[in-house]
Amino acid sequence: MQASAPSQAIPEIAPLLLRWYDAHARALPWRIAPGQGRQDPYSVWLSEVMLQQTTVAAVGPYFAKFLARWPTVADLAAAPDAEVMAAWAGLGYYARARNLLACARAVAAGGGAFPDTEQALRALPGLGAYTAAAVAAIAFDRRAVVVDANVERVVSRLFAINEPLPASRPAIRAATDRITPGERPGDFAQAMMDLGATICAPRSPRCLLCPLSADCASRVAGDPERYPVKAPKAAKPQRTGRAYWIARDGAVWLVRREGKGMLGGMRALPDDGWRAGADGTGTPPCVGDWTAGGMVRHGFTHFDLDLQLMLLRGDDCATLGPGEWWPIADLDAAGLPTLFAKAARLATAIESD
Repeated sequence: MQASAPSQAIPEIAPLLLRWYDAHARALPWRIAPGQGRQDPYSVWLSEVMLQQTTVAAVGPYFAKFLARWPTVADLAAAPDAEVMAAWAGLGYYARARNLLACARAVAAGGGAFPDTEQALRALPGLGAYTAAAVAAIAFDRRAVVVDANVERVVSRLFAINEPLPASRPAIRAATDRITPGERPGDFAQAMMDLGATICAPRSPRCLLCPLSADCASRVAGDPERYPVKAPKAAKPQRTGRAYWIARDGAVWLVRREGKGMLGGMRALPDDGWRAGADGTGTPPCVGDWTAGGMVRHGFTHFDLDLQLMLLRGDDCATLGPGEWWPIADLDAAGLPTLFAKAARLATAIESD
């Protein structure tokens, strides 16, 4: 790691940041006010899982809906898979929802209380290094090194870490460890997140308002936006596939995707087997007089997809595999993933013309 040492002693970073946080902390549905003690582990865990690769603005309504419907981890553990997956629809990265259920059931089976150490939290299904550290610090006031994308950016700039991501992550974690205090570690973690979200933004950071600006090596160098340094992105592969809209008597045929894999466990329109590694086969779920209905484009993390919508009257389809007829008027309640919700909207628009 090539880094410039901050001018101020490392132990002074935390007090500066915590004083700023006490005055400027964001009011979020899953938080209590700074310095007011530990937060509810269930709320912390639920929000952290939802916030992975998702914005705070998008998570707010989902968090409120989940908490109203399943107010405790035991309630969530007892919920049917299909209901949870449907409630999650639209948040994306659906493996998180499957892990959410697995973790809730593990906690419920263990007596209903989350373990209070980072190591024990790591043993729960779906809790990686970041989530375990965040829950340990925020919910149980344990000293833990919490590094999300906001913290990566703040620390990369604070120490002017020149090695590109992702190779720089060990150096970023080590630097974060150096400045993480033993007192109020949960508030410190949230202060770092807030600083990255509101002041140390990816573009046009507001350095004049930053409590750490005097000690920020990248600001002193005059180029904070250079950090974190990122390796060139590889071009995402382009995939093609088909989705099939089979309608009759005001209902559409939906299938349940396999429990594992992309969009696993979700209700969806039938498709032709497209996946991250290959195009679809173009084979429909039944023989019939199919008509093309237009294209839906969607971006996944590792590939982009062009999905051709095909339409058929249900009474023209002799045999169908496992699935269910779902009322088109109540399609919002099916919990379709965003991709298939787009295709359904296109199909209903075509049929209403």
